[in-house]
Amino acid sequence: MKMKYYLRYFSVFTLLFLAFSCGNSDDDVNLDLNFGDGLGKGEPVDECLNLGESDLVLSIQEQYTTLPGKVSILFKVSDTDGNPISQLTANQFTIYEQGRNDECFNTISASESFARISPNSQIFNSNTLLVLDLSNSVLSSSLDELKTASVTFVNNVMPATTEESYKMAIYWFDGEDELHLLNDLTSSKEELVAAIDSITDDISNDPSTDLYGAVIKSTKIAEDLLKDNIKDDVIGAASVVVFTDGTDQASRYKEEEALKKVTEANGNISFFTIGLGAEIDTQVLSDIGKTYSVFAGNAEELENTFNDISLKISERANSFYLFEYCSPKRDGSGDNNLAIRVVDGSRQGAVQTKFSAKGFTGGCE
Repeated sequence: MKMKYYLRYFSVFTLLFLAFSCGNSDDDVNLDLNFGDGLGKGEPVDECLNLGESDLVLSIQEQYTTLPGKVSILFKVSDTDGNPISQLTANQFTIYEQGRNDECFNTISASESFARISPNSQIFNSNTLLVLDLSNSVLSSSLDELKTASVTFVNNVMPATTEESYKMAIYWFDGEDELHLLNDLTSSKEELVAAIDSITDDISNDPSTDLYGAVIKSTKIAEDLLKDNIKDDVIGAASVVVFTDGTDQASRYKEEEALKKVTEANGNISFFTIGLGAEIDTQVLSDIGKTYSVFAGNAEELENTFNDISLKISERANSFYLFEYCSPKRDGSGDNNLAIRVVDGSRQGAVQTKFSAKGFTGGCE
């Protein structure tokens, strides 16, 4: 089936990076959505497979077929607490198919079916918005430490080699009613690092802090990015990372407005906050950073806190897998059930879906 077919349904649901806050934990699978037990477009596996209780959750985000016989499934892997599972390899997955004449599922050889984990760039984009507080208190006392920590953050989040599916933009705010663009969305680490290096202590003209305005505006930018992804037949996810060393002083927007914007944001957007010093409101920042929040007592701790956030973002991005294999089913077999199981050490999980083999022939690679 064509990708367009599936994406008609995607606009109704929010499929990626489903995050909600429970004691500021790192929760990825939103069980409140009408997706069964957090399985996305999948469903629990048939009992005939007798796979036992799952420790891992495979949430199918999208699936499609490509002639002559390739089946492609984009899914996310988490543990039962919602923590993302990254760095899985194709040999950790087992494929099962069930056709119309099969009482239960048959195991499909991973080698004979050319099973592989493929780059997901053709159908998935991961965008990060780094939003920096450059009010007077930061510029006068912790700018050098912030720049060092931000460069480390960029190097950790962005892939070692440039990939168009992973992009970052950097914004900054002070007391003005504007979210200033430091560097537009790009996949170039070098460009982002150069932008950070260009920050000087005289960049701001307003010493106040418009924190709530920055949260509202950056969320709107992230939502617009996801809309653009859908127009391009791409599933998008975004992370908004806000750094500040204080509370909102500009008072242009209410706290309730900012929190409402975060709470009602597209479920594909994750929110992280980094707080510095004794003047922050940790509860407010935890509410804004509903996915994960960290706090540094002084400027020297900034790099470590930025590292914590970068690890969380990388784990999330790398817990999405495009798993592909060549099915032995052929044209005329109709709809076939498919189950995918993953084993990671002592943990395992599985998910079931179905695909049509219409037009399938041999020769798939």
